[in-house]
Amino acid sequence: MTPDELSGALSAALASAVADGALALDPAAVPASVHVERPRQREHGDWATNVALQLAKKAGTNPRALAEVLASRLASVSGIKQVDIAGPGFLNITLDAAAAGELARSIVETGATYGHNQAEAGKHINLEFVSANPTGPLHIGGVRWAAVGDSLARVLEASGAQVTREYYFNDHGAQIDRFARSLLAAARGEAAPEDGYGGSYIREIADAVTAQALAAGEPAPATLPDGEAQEAFRARGVQMMFAEVKTSLHDFGVDFDVFFHEDSLHESGAVERAVARLRELGHIFEADGATWLRTTDFGDDKDRVVIKRDGEAAYIAGDIAYYLDKRERGADEAIYMLGADHHGYVGRMMAICAAFGDTPGVTMQILIGQLVNLVKDGEPVRMSKRAGNIITIDDLVDAVGVDAARYSLARFAADSTIDLDLDLLTSQKNENPVYYVQYAHSRTAAVDRNAAERGVARADGFEPSLLDHPTEAVLLGRLAEFPRVVGEAAALREPHRVARYLEALAGDYHSWYQAKDADGAQRRVLPYPDEPVTDTHRTRLWLNDAVRQVLANGLGLLGVSAPERM
Repeated sequence: MTPDELSGALSAALASAVADGALALDPAAVPASVHVERPRQREHGDWATNVALQLAKKAGTNPRALAEVLASRLASVSGIKQVDIAGPGFLNITLDAAAAGELARSIVETGATYGHNQAEAGKHINLEFVSANPTGPLHIGGVRWAAVGDSLARVLEASGAQVTREYYFNDHGAQIDRFARSLLAAARGEAAPEDGYGGSYIREIADAVTAQALAAGEPAPATLPDGEAQEAFRARGVQMMFAEVKTSLHDFGVDFDVFFHEDSLHESGAVERAVARLRELGHIFEADGATWLRTTDFGDDKDRVVIKRDGEAAYIAGDIAYYLDKRERGADEAIYMLGADHHGYVGRMMAICAAFGDTPGVTMQILIGQLVNLVKDGEPVRMSKRAGNIITIDDLVDAVGVDAARYSLARFAADSTIDLDLDLLTSQKNENPVYYVQYAHSRTAAVDRNAAERGVARADGFEPSLLDHPTEAVLLGRLAEFPRVVGEAAALREPHRVARYLEALAGDYHSWYQAKDADGAQRRVLPYPDEPVTDTHRTRLWLNDAVRQVLANGLGLLGVSAPERM
């Protein structure tokens, strides 16, 4: 019996009690599904629900009396071994071994879609993440968003949403000018501008721009007058830098559906159209020769200049136009993933959302990520050899590999500061979380290889009642939780929940694999080579393969490989 099936049985019990008058409850108040969860203490059963506490007042009775009505009806449901009432009206439900064990077959037969749900179905979600300025290699903060953002996209898709992965290409503004001046200075052998960019990558890009121009039969850009030279380095340099960033992200397993250019907002008239829309809505006013958005009406700490006195668009103008553009492209929800230095930015962004008549926190959602610190040999890793003052995506991947980098960055809540121990992440020991989970998957694959050698085949038999060891009850319960975890990770925008679940599942699997019988003898998943094959072996193989499937599904949601050998 799956959690969904048990949920349905509870709903049916409520409906029947209402129908025959045992409960004075409006039929419309009977939920289509009843939430069940694993009790924290194993002795409290396989599943628990507080539905009696939730509905008692509506039914004009006390929670314990309502729980008794449900318990009497559930006792006759096939697959339910025992129903206990705890405290003020909690229902603790124990399944019989056969009903619990059926989940193993259900998972194997469902395959790669086990854990998928429809909680976000019908939504088009625009998920913008990374969006680093194209003025240097992707730094560690952007790498964190690459891992978390892509994992969140996968989790949302597994929950039924249509997701557009979007990268906001900031190619308009002062930072691009500083980048171009830095390239020009490097090409001329001069010191970097005081407000410019350093690192050997600047020289690499400058040399590449020069080589590309010469190959095209053009003069070396550094020999041109300053204005022309700067524009030449800007045009080619930004393109090269961004191409490098895209390549690094692709190699990291992250690809985008849309690369949106900030310049297009200004060139297409999108800024003017967005300001005009807000003016129609009554939120734009003129003062001191500038055009303002009255964001204080929507909780911001001060009103914001949109068009400056000199006629130039203020930075917020691009934000206004960009949000409206996302909505006009069909986004029901726009999720922005921003760095820690953007925390003070949230109020004005939510005010923009509200000014357009949308719902802050729903139509627009903002996730703020915190810093990542790298540690090696017990000491902080402070800078890249290539980028000078930052750690880049390539530095991290070179140090620990794509899998360890993605997993370790995605397994923490985004709003927490994290310290990554590079020595730990390259070690093959249980304290290394990605190794621990991947090793569990490789162990399930090894069991399958051994099963084939010893003639144990799932198709030859499955008797779920044989899965009656305490470690099997724990393992089955953990497997049953996976769809709920995926749904919660999507709803809360917290893909780290999947990683933490996988670590718990790996622990339960290792415990089951190493379990002993009451007499202290090792419980073997498979027979010795000369032993006969029994239904117990075949049934345990089903459970092994159910774990293998869920580990692979979960790792896939994090963009991490599920190795068959380690």
